[in-house]
Amino acid sequence: MQTVILANGAFPGSEKLLTLFDNAGKIVCCDGAVNKLVDSGREPDIVIGDLDSVRPELKEKYSDILVHITDQDTNDLTKAVNWCVSNGLKDIVILGATGNREDHAIGNISLLASYSRVANVRMLTDYGEFVAVNRSAEFNSFKGQQVSVFSLCAKLKITSKGLRYPLDGMELSAWWMGTLNESLGESFSVSFDGDGDVIVYLLDKKGK
Repeated sequence: MQTVILANGAFPGSEKLLTLFDNAGKIVCCDGAVNKLVDSGREPDIVIGDLDSVRPELKEKYSDILVHITDQDTNDLTKAVNWCVSNGLKDIVILGATGNREDHAIGNISLLASYSRVANVRMLTDYGEFVAVNRSAEFNSFKGQQVSVFSLCAKLKITSKGLRYPLDGMELSAWWMGTLNESLGESFSVSFDGDGDVIVYLLDKKGK
């Protein structure tokens, strides 16, 4: 079963995402995210981080499932992913990683690249999904789905199939360059030679 990691950004609002909590094998909360989870009527399995944002009464209630990590060289989301991987939980959905502070959102999205090298990780929002790949990949889609491709390596030559605006060995040297594309059918692919990291965003609904 999937492990859900809840970061301390905007709490999910869509029924689709809320259902993931109910079907999760484990719910891992990043520090103060446990406050929001409990307020929604749900219970965590693990609370991890430096724990400076957890309400005192919840620290007491969940004292037996707190994982206190004071390392300031990694953020709480990375601590949570590392804990999951070290405990054999490698099918992970991340929720609450965007919203509120934009700088946190950008940082969290970029971290997907390193997470994807050690686990099967997706980041879902109320609007869509971020997936990171470090090798050629095919994505399930639908005709008209809005798609954006971001390269974390400016010199990586990226080729796509099944997108309205093809990438043909293109170097995405700026973040905007691979955005606002569109799927032509039930799947599309992104391929590239060499070592690098690519993040693909898929909007849930068909664009206008």
